[in-house]
Amino acid sequence: MAYSPCPNDTFVFDAWAHGRVPGAPALDVTFADIDLTNGMAERGELDVLKVSYAVLPWVLEEYALLPCGGALGRGCGPLVLTREPGDGPAALAGKTVAVPSERSTAYLLFRLWAADVLPAEGVGKVVVLPFHEIMPAVRDGRVDAGLVIHEARFTYQDYGLHCLADMGEHWESTTGLPIPLGAIIAKRSLGEDALRALAESARASVRMAWADPEASRPYVRAHAQELDPAVADQHIGLYVNEFTAGLGDAGYAAVRGLLTRAAAEGLVPAIAPGALDFP
Repeated sequence: MAYSPCPNDTFVFDAWAHGRVPGAPALDVTFADIDLTNGMAERGELDVLKVSYAVLPWVLEEYALLPCGGALGRGCGPLVLTREPGDGPAALAGKTVAVPSERSTAYLLFRLWAADVLPAEGVGKVVVLPFHEIMPAVRDGRVDAGLVIHEARFTYQDYGLHCLADMGEHWESTTGLPIPLGAIIAKRSLGEDALRALAESARASVRMAWADPEASRPYVRAHAQELDPAVADQHIGLYVNEFTAGLGDAGYAAVRGLLTRAAAEGLVPAIAPGALDFP
């Protein structure tokens, strides 16, 4: 399995990764940035992966979406940051914007936002950087703006940056749905029984983390060493929520809404009927 070293993932999977979930399959964990796990999914490299919801149209034939363990929520969307307070979306016309992955949900939300509010000429250039490099790149003038995710929501002011727009706010205001960010997927070839066991293991691991938050702290801190513990706690509180334990009707509606709208804009392939259904 591969997931990110970010606090929400290490918090969610701590109990499972350390063998504390009764009956759960043993995990061999690889830590990787979301851009890397998206690529792994497209190449079919691992059994279980944390990926961007935006990559699902390219991988759902080989992988099934697990109904738990991922990241959706409200008030937790990606932000567009600049060095100077902007004059609104027009400030991005012709500019260079750094994004965490061209197949990231953040970038897909950005493109949907841009289609609604940016001038016709749009941005000048998009470059992909690991998410932890984006704010320094904006601060240092190597790019004009950056699309940030994760704990950057809590720390961007430490870099002297300004929030030009909130992609999640735009998504919620136009759809009324929660923001789909990261998904847990598993190979369909594992079989239905194994897929259900994986889903139950993920759900149990989430619930164990909530029941005893202190148990996961060493794992979280070991992989977020440069992150202030208070920020890590904020990160977990925002991204690990009821949708992590189970997508539910609202979660599935959000995922379908994102992919349907993106397909209508020609940004992703249309998904087949029933492709999101869990065995």
